[in-house]
Order: sequence, then C-alpha cells, then structure tokens
Amino acid sequence: MERFSFKGVASNLVTYLTDVAKMSNSAAAKMVNNWCGVTSMLPLLVAPLADSYLDRYTTVLASSSLYFAGLLALTSLALQWPWTSVNKSGFSSSLSWSLHLISLGQAGYNPSLQAFAADQLDDQDELPCTKNDQSTKKKSAFFHWWYFGICCGSLLGVSVMSYIQDTLGWGLGFAIPCIAMVVSIVVFRFGNRFYTHNNDGEVIHIRSLGVHIVKAIRAATSRFTCGEIAGPESNKSKAVEIELESKPLCQQDSDGMEGGEDKKSENGIVEIRKVVLPLLPVWIMLLMFAVIFQQPATFFTKQGMTMKRNIGSNFRIPPAALQSSITISIILLMPLYDTVFIPFIRVLTRNEKGITVMQRMGIGMFLSVIAMIIAAVTERKRLDIARNIGASISEALPMSIFWLLPQYILLGISDIFTVVGMQEFFYSEVPTNMRTLGIALYTSVFGCGSFFSSFLITVIEHLTSSVGEKQNWFADDMSKARLDNYYWFLALSSAASFLMFMVFCHFYRRRTVN
Repeated sequence: MERFSFKGVASNLVTYLTDVAKMSNSAAAKMVNNWCGVTSMLPLLVAPLADSYLDRYTTVLASSSLYFAGLLALTSLALQWPWTSVNKSGFSSSLSWSLHLISLGQAGYNPSLQAFAADQLDDQDELPCTKNDQSTKKKSAFFHWWYFGICCGSLLGVSVMSYIQDTLGWGLGFAIPCIAMVVSIVVFRFGNRFYTHNNDGEVIHIRSLGVHIVKAIRAATSRFTCGEIAGPESNKSKAVEIELESKPLCQQDSDGMEGGEDKKSENGIVEIRKVVLPLLPVWIMLLMFAVIFQQPATFFTKQGMTMKRNIGSNFRIPPAALQSSITISIILLMPLYDTVFIPFIRVLTRNEKGITVMQRMGIGMFLSVIAMIIAAVTERKRLDIARNIGASISEALPMSIFWLLPQYILLGISDIFTVVGMQEFFYSEVPTNMRTLGIALYTSVFGCGSFFSSFLITVIEHLTSSVGEKQNWFADDMSKARLDNYYWFLALSSAASFLMFMVFCHFYRRRTVN
C-alpha cells in the first residue's frame, strides 16, 4: 500500500511539474531527483533513533502519520491550484513542503517496516548471521520476496495512478494514494496482536514522545562518540545488547569519566571504521547505478510524451505508465530466479546459493549499462525521425512509445539482481544492533545517486548551453535535445564503475557479523 501511494505520486511527478507548474524539463528533472535524494537520505538520520531507542512498531505508526499528512497537503494543493491566484513561487514553496513532509514520513517508515518484518521470522537472532547456510538462504529469500511485494505495489501505483492523473485530474490522482495510506495504517494497526515485538528499546508513549526523541538523539550520539557499537567480532550476549540499548550507552563512574573519555572515543572511531569504511567502496561504485535508476521517472517519461501513444481511436497510454513494465518484468521473472536461474547457476559454480551477493549486484550493474546503450540508440532514432519531419514541440512523432520497452525491461531485470543484492549486502555487513541503519545505508545509495544525477544535469546543461541553445542536451524542445548523448555518458560512466567493482570484488572478503 505504501509503494502504491509513493509511486502514484513519484512516477508521474515530472509531468505534473512541466504541464501544471510550467517548469522546464531540466528544472523538473532536478526537482524530482533532489526530492528522491532527500527521501532516500533521511533514513540515515532516523534509523539510528529507531535502533537506539524507539521501538520499530511505534516508529512505523508515527512516521506513517507524517506520510499521510504530506499526501493530504499535496492533494489539497492540487485541488486548490486551478482555482486560486497563488503565484508561482508560492505554489513551488507549498509543493516543496508537501513533498518533503512525505520524505520525512518515509524516512522512518521504510527501514523500520522492513526491519520489523524481519523480526517476524522464526529464529530471528540467526537472521543476520552468515555462518549458517540455512539462515543465509532464509535471509536471501526474505529480501527476494520482500522486493517482489514492493514491486506489486509499485506496479499498481505506476499503471493505475498515471492514467487517472492524465485523464481524470491531478486532484483525484493524488487523493487516491492519500486514501490508500490511511487504509494501510488502519490495517497495520489492527494486525498488532499477531506481530512479534522485539522490544530491545524502551516502550514509547505518545505523550512523552518528545522527551524520548531527545534521549534517542543523545543515545545515537553516544554510539558514535563512545564506541558502544558492537563490532563484527563482538560476542556479547543478547542480554547485554538489550541492557546497552535500554540505558545511556556511555554510563560510567564520574571519577573515571575524564580518564577514559579519550580512550573510549578512540575505540569508537576504530569500531566505526571497521563497520563503515569497508563498505564505502561498494557504496561509491553503486552510485552510477542509482543515477540510471532515476531515468525512468524523468527523461524516459519525457521521451514517451513525444511519441505515438494511441491504442485504438480513444485510448492513449500515459507516458509514466511505461514504468510499470519495470515492475511487471520483476514480478514475472523473479519467481524464475529461484526456480530456473539459481539451479542452473548452482551446477556451474558449485555454490549452494548459486551466486554470491557481490556477483548478483555485478550482474545487475552490467545489465544497466546495456539498458543505457539501448536507450541511447533508441533516442537517436527518435531524434532522426523528429528532424526528418520537422516536428513541433507539441506534435507526436510517428514512432510508437513501445520502442522504449527494451530499456525499461532491462532495467527491471537489473533490479532483480542489484537492488535485492544491495539490500542483503548492507543488511548483512553491519552488526545486529544496527539492522535499521544497514537498510538506511542501502537507501542512501539512491539518495546520493539522486543528488548526483541533479548535479550532472546542472553541469552538463551549463556546459552545453554555453555552446549554443540548440546544443543544450536538455532543451525543452525534445526535437532539439540531445538525451542520446546523455545516455551514452551514463553508459560509459556506469561501465567504468562496473569494471572497478569487478576488481574490488576480487580482493574483498565478506565478514561474519553477530
């Protein structure tokens, strides 16, 4: 339900910004990328609070309420905008506040919900452990089918909501995701008696939530300054972990406070370095994959707006609806991953899992490079047709929108490998008491990728505009834009990242965490 709500807004937002808010193509793309970046990065701030002090169930309920408030504000704005005299700057400000309220809600919602779902598994203490082959397979299956569920919700949001927004109006198009979010909150709340609650932290009451948030911030700060994070080699019992999480983490006698402060800080830096620094190279090399991940919701959609979209005489395919081909390919092919691909690869590799997590991510990165090469070739064909017939800005080209399907489908297949692999990798490579933060590290890749995508658009737009308006790669007139050059640039950059990732994997040794 949450993915339906989010994709119902995000998938077609670039069309709303260009057609309703009258933004330029580059400005709309940058706003969408920046918003997606903030949405993906905020969990890094919220996750330590949920891990340190707030229980996950309470975090999900509180953050989903913020999520609903943002959707309600966005719906109200869409309904009022055509009938009010609000200036463009006031509209942009209100729109930004609404979107970032959604981001704030999702920051606590997504990582906490996924970690809470993992808590429902039997033998949850073994979940992050890589020693036991059985628990490793269970963990892989969990992330595999969790992503499958996400894609089902995304498919409904992309296909249904883009059509409603383009044909029935934006007010209704934003109101339905808002209603869906309310339904999801109610269903989640009524399922409480069936859940397994892992109460490592203190139970939070609404009336004292503000006090506990302050304590949570202090506790999270103590983790980083006092070195109370359990490292990979930690063999502390669960009872000790619960004790540490339920009281200030740096408690010690006042007489020994000053004497041991420097030593604790130094130990804390060492522990953080052991956990985080080995993951940074992988995190950095995945950034270009995250940049490619932003294209379907921005420039792919703008391409589709210029192409022939008719089916019959009455029905026109919404450009954003083609994003559903990504999720359809995932939904259809993901079951084959376990039943066909893994058994076949297991024979070749003689590995019980078939392929390692690192190999899984690498395959997806390679497929994303192929997808961008196909996108560049297709865009070049579209430009040739537009220039041959002298098409205007508003004129649809005699080229079917289905020419874009191969690049969408390949990105969907790459998601099956890389995105699921990223979830398992970052979840498994951090200590047990940082589970939510591990998931936040995974989402932060896409957050920084979104910001980096906006940065690339700004730099390239400046460089190409200085040559001449006709050479601007992101011109509003799509017959003069050079998105094909931009796609080639992304393909080459991603290929370089993939080659570095292959070299790094040869030397990297995964760790066993407790």
